[in-house]
Amino acid sequence: MRYAERKCLMCKSPFRGRTDKKYCTTRCKSTYHKKLSAHTHRATRKIDKILHRNRSILQELLGKRVNAKQVAKEDLDAKGFSFTHFTGCHRNTQNKMIYFVYDFSWMRFSDNNLYIKRIRK
Repeated sequence: MRYAERKCLMCKSPFRGRTDKKYCTTRCKSTYHKKLSAHTHRATRKIDKILHRNRSILQELLGKRVNAKQVAKEDLDAKGFSFTHFTGCHRNTQNKMIYFVYDFSWMRFSDNNLYIKRIRK
């Protein structure tokens, strides 16, 4: 194994160790990754909040016993649903786009109606 002198990515202090080592201590390594994780969390918090609200709206409209139904687009608009935020999408065999928000999906029938569905696994 080769050893070289380099600087810690966290505290910038020099240390000796293997050529692939990046931190002087496990404490610096943990601190570095906690800061990186916190930055990622701040960047995604706003989008996660919108996605969770979208899911809650779909769940409220379907209720507990219904797995699928047609709803008016105005109902979703009135509740603050964001059509630009979803967790995935798929084009079906009829060439219609199906959008997913976690365990729910929706598809536009026309400008005013949507079909929403709970996905059971």
